Amino acid sequence: MLDTASVLWALAALLLASIVKWRMSPLHAVPTVGSSSLPILSYFAGRKFMQNGRRLLQEGYKKYYGSVFKVAMSDQWIYVVSGPSLVEEIRSWRDDELSLAEVFSQTLQLELVMGTKATKHQYHVDLVKNELTHNIRVILPDVIDELSLAVPEHIPTKGSEWTKVHVLTTMQKVVARASSRVFVGLPACRNQEYLDYAISYTIDLMNDGKVFQKFPWIFKPVVALLFSNARKTLRKSVPILKPMIDERKAMMAKWGDDWQDKPSDLLQWILDIAVPEKETDFDIAARLMSINLASIHTTSMSVTIALFLLAQNPEYIEPLRAEIRSVIEEEGWTKAAFGRMWKVDSFLKEILRHWNLGTVTLLRRALKDIKLRDGTVIPRDTMIVAATDATHNDGAVYDGADHFDPFRFARMREAEGEATKHQLVHTSVKYMSFGHGRHACPGRFFVANEIKSLLSYLLLNYDIKLSDDGPWTPSYYGLDIIPPLGSLLFKKRENSVHYEAA
Repeated sequence: MLDTASVLWALAALLLASIVKWRMSPLHAVPTVGSSSLPILSYFAGRKFMQNGRRLLQEGYKKYYGSVFKVAMSDQWIYVVSGPSLVEEIRSWRDDELSLAEVFSQTLQLELVMGTKATKHQYHVDLVKNELTHNIRVILPDVIDELSLAVPEHIPTKGSEWTKVHVLTTMQKVVARASSRVFVGLPACRNQEYLDYAISYTIDLMNDGKVFQKFPWIFKPVVALLFSNARKTLRKSVPILKPMIDERKAMMAKWGDDWQDKPSDLLQWILDIAVPEKETDFDIAARLMSINLASIHTTSMSVTIALFLLAQNPEYIEPLRAEIRSVIEEEGWTKAAFGRMWKVDSFLKEILRHWNLGTVTLLRRALKDIKLRDGTVIPRDTMIVAATDATHNDGAVYDGADHFDPFRFARMREAEGEATKHQLVHTSVKYMSFGHGRHACPGRFFVANEIKSLLSYLLLNYDIKLSDDGPWTPSYYGLDIIPPLGSLLFKKRENSVHYEAA
């Protein structure tokens, strides 16, 4: 048996080897914020980051602006860049060098949750970028029609009484239904079991990701197989979708290009590619749920924050309501109408500037060692991000950046040549809520119109005020903002407005 001295020498040798490896690694050359980068100690730094992530990112942004610093998460180091030059450089690298897809695939273990086909060949993302975006004018009336039915069902006010409503869960239900009207059509968009799975898949996947973050990479595949609730939810959705998928496959086989009443929704666009590729029903469901993830999460959180801000600052309501009423009377419930709502657009953009749904964007994973122009080496399998929240709250980028100014961007659009530059969907090195560059959120045009539709309908038809849950105070966990989890009071307005298709 080994004596105590031999064991201690062996441990000392291992520790020395780790320190030497650490000293020689390019990781050591990048400054660390909030902790030590020494082996072992960095694990505890990751736990600290989950509680103080936003503060540490802002600290690093101020101290190392225009360069690169790193912060520790429980399972990896994250390189953080700031300043226009580095942001532009990061977005310009090829996908086989710095990959967005690999970030989500590894962080959320998407391949184990969704399967290989839906993660390796993500044509559903291109369908959102192209088909969904190009058809917004045509599909928007269906979205608003579904909202006009779903909102009263989930906000069941009675006469002049105030009704207490848990906002986030209610908005998730409403958004899931409106989005599903475009994604899978009638009657599936009103199938409550399917809608429950669409909502829970989003939540399950996010929660799965938080679980994965607590484990070193070597354990993640096992954790995903044993504990992924998202995969279980995905499997449960397949039997609900199968009859509709089978019916559409039969019609495609029978009529081919001559199918006169062929649906124009996301499911059909997926089937047009999936059927020739002989994909399974599970693969098709995985692609649908992947789109639900972005649509339901982004829209419901944004509208929830907007409603709490309106309840806490009722002076914002009438200017927004007046603009909505005026434009709707002239244009109807159309894409053109929402394009003219500069104050609504500005209000939503200011929300995402001030309280972005995540503290970083432009997430990329290095697929090989990358050397930036300033000489910084990003090692293979390392994640690099842009400090979005810190940029948005930088006084050198936005005047009075720490002040919420609901109509900031509407005023900026009044200057000559600036009308489109400051729209909600426009991205730049100064505004990265939807990312920036070719990988900017492909569904942001649909999401923007959906959010405006829902907020407009709510403001024209309901009065809103704080409940005994009180106001919302923003808080953060790791890289994420914690959305409002309380309730507000709603009352149906006497002069409420009903949707009429334009």
